[in-house]
Amino acid sequence: MLLDTASMYFRAFFGVPDTMKAPDGTPVNAVRGLLDFISRLVDDYQPTHLVCCWDNDWRPQWRVDLIPSYKQHRVVAVRADQPDIEEVPDPLETQIPIIQAALKAFGIAVIGADGYEADDVIGTLATDAGMPVDIVTGDRDLFQLVDDEAGVRVLYIARGVGKHERVTNAVVREKYDVDANQYAAFATMRGDASDGLPGVAGVGDKTAALLLNRFGDLDSIIAAALDPTGDMGPGPRGRIKAAVDYLEVAPTVVAVARTIDLGSPDLTLPTTPRDPDMLQAISDQWALNSSVDRLVDVLGRRG
Repeated sequence: MLLDTASMYFRAFFGVPDTMKAPDGTPVNAVRGLLDFISRLVDDYQPTHLVCCWDNDWRPQWRVDLIPSYKQHRVVAVRADQPDIEEVPDPLETQIPIIQAALKAFGIAVIGADGYEADDVIGTLATDAGMPVDIVTGDRDLFQLVDDEAGVRVLYIARGVGKHERVTNAVVREKYDVDANQYAAFATMRGDASDGLPGVAGVGDKTAALLLNRFGDLDSIIAAALDPTGDMGPGPRGRIKAAVDYLEVAPTVVAVARTIDLGSPDLTLPTTPRDPDMLQAISDQWALNSSVDRLVDVLGRRG
């Protein structure tokens, strides 16, 4: 089970009442929500391995170099000589170190890679994993990793962890009229305002799906548009030709990396906390007792 951790703690922060606070008044709704989400998912799916995948770089420069608008609207204004900082509510920002400390005390693997997003870590760990993989995220971009033959599916939490959807290739096909292995090309053409990806002007979901179903992949679509004798109508042809510069770089930005060197970390989900004394101290300091106890119990029942 691969967790898109930021997607989950953002969801916890906005979905769990902010009245949940530590004795010193620090909000802990995101911490408690994330731990409760993990408890529920582990209890429901009984994974043998679990990774909290981390954004070491939420807006990698190599993606920005290709498409400068990539996630630009989420950047906090800073000096030009400083790295981009993602706009995160202060009450959530203060909880992230607590989340990291709690996960470490539990012994749950937390993995990031410098210069890459959590999506890329997920893509790498999900590819050739040698076992079925469930990816937990609220991000549709990860639909491109769905692979029925390899047993890779997405547990899509856009409507909440308790109402998540199990996304297989059939679900992707039903929703978007493309296969999962075409989803990255589909998203490239359609664009995504939430990520600052402009897409191809005049090409929405329906046209992108029609083109992919007719030509198979993005390279073939571009080739048909540039071929005067190609079998493509004048409308789509003109739109694709006008966007050739964008289409030369966007697929690299949209595609999830799958070959990062992550070393050989132990991804086994523990049955007991790695550092129970530290976990107890964290639990007491931040008033996390019920959430911590619940996860300890769920992990123990797996043993």
